[in-house]
Amino acid sequence: MMSMNIGFIGLGNMGGAVAKAVSQVDDTNLLLSNYNPTKAHALQQQIGGQLLSNKEIMTQAQVVFLGVKPHQLSSLLADLKGQATPADQTIISMAAGVNLADLTEMLPNKPIIRMMPNTPVEIGQGMTTYTTLDGQASPLFEDLMVYAGQVTFTPENLMDAATAIAGCGPAFVYQFIEALADAGVQNGLSRQVALDLAAQTVAGSAQMVSQTKKHPAQLRDEVTSPGGSTIAGVVALEKHGFRYAIISAINKALKKTKKLGKN
Repeated sequence: MMSMNIGFIGLGNMGGAVAKAVSQVDDTNLLLSNYNPTKAHALQQQIGGQLLSNKEIMTQAQVVFLGVKPHQLSSLLADLKGQATPADQTIISMAAGVNLADLTEMLPNKPIIRMMPNTPVEIGQGMTTYTTLDGQASPLFEDLMVYAGQVTFTPENLMDAATAIAGCGPAFVYQFIEALADAGVQNGLSRQVALDLAAQTVAGSAQMVSQTKKHPAQLRDEVTSPGGSTIAGVVALEKHGFRYAIISAINKALKKTKKLGKN
């Protein structure tokens, strides 16, 4: 890939995680901006790049990642309106729920990509979905995200659902890991040992789903012996509505994502 300036406006948890992944791509010059200069400087110390104003980034970057909250996006772009920008500039928005039509109104005549990463992109284990104006996969975007983990093109009508699962899902998984560890502590394990057991169990189980391509129910059955300990635990989860709780959490997150895009 030819050397290019890659700008980041907004370096919160998600924007910062993506910047860390992109910083590993060869021949990229990072241009960083954040409303919190201390946070921006701390990230620059980790990944390099230049600290610039939003306007400077818009005038210099061939690709601009917008990592601001949905309710901040309109005012941000209004402030930047009229700036001279590179002719081939591509804008990539991380604003949850803000669709391509609304982005195009705010950014006419520009190639736009709508993306939703999750925080594990910071360690190269993320799940990022994205969509484009022309409905085609973007080699440029996938090249920039090559160190972020898995990247999947998604039709725009499914982006909010993908956001609820992949974007919000890590928080639910962390809660599950914490609960597993709490049970371990309750039964005599040290906190660190319990966390190590829980985290690796979740990581390994996820890899089994990804690598074997078996249905999760089949993999569960392979662990569940007749009359054994595991089935006793499975019954307890069913009794307390475990699956219903997870599905409800995703649906609540989806509903909120759609609402955020309309603010």
